[in-house]
Amino acid sequence: MVNIKEAEEWQRLAAMDLSTAEYLKNMFPNPTEIICYHCQQSAEKYLKGYLVFCGMAPPKIHDLDELCKLCLKFSDSFKNIADQCSDLAAYGVQPRYPMELILEEKDMLQALESAKVIRDFVLAAIQDKIAQEQQQDKLKSHEDSQSNHFQNN
Repeated sequence: MVNIKEAEEWQRLAAMDLSTAEYLKNMFPNPTEIICYHCQQSAEKYLKGYLVFCGMAPPKIHDLDELCKLCLKFSDSFKNIADQCSDLAAYGVQPRYPMELILEEKDMLQALESAKVIRDFVLAAIQDKIAQEQQQDKLKSHEDSQSNHFQNN
């Protein structure tokens, strides 16, 4: 059972994180760590939104690798973004606390690219799932119509 409204809210928040990262990219000096953090947050919310769309309560975890594995239960195609999830996984916690994490512009640009790949993939996966369900509904409706036709004759 899909939950479109709640999934759309997750998508809205994810899009806000990604647009914030894009906006911050134009600052000087770049707040690289914060940009990478927002990229991770965006990916996390897109993945959780997909799980919600599929009828699963979003787990209270931040591990993108684990979230991607949960999404795999609904679609094998999520293996296609496993690398991008892994690329962003560390940015959920490390940039928020004083640690020995030195990020460069190339890391920031890679984080932005990975977040966009995840966004595009998840949005397409949701559209595919909607199309599949519509096709199944049409098929079921046709089968029901055929069944009623034979029962009436």
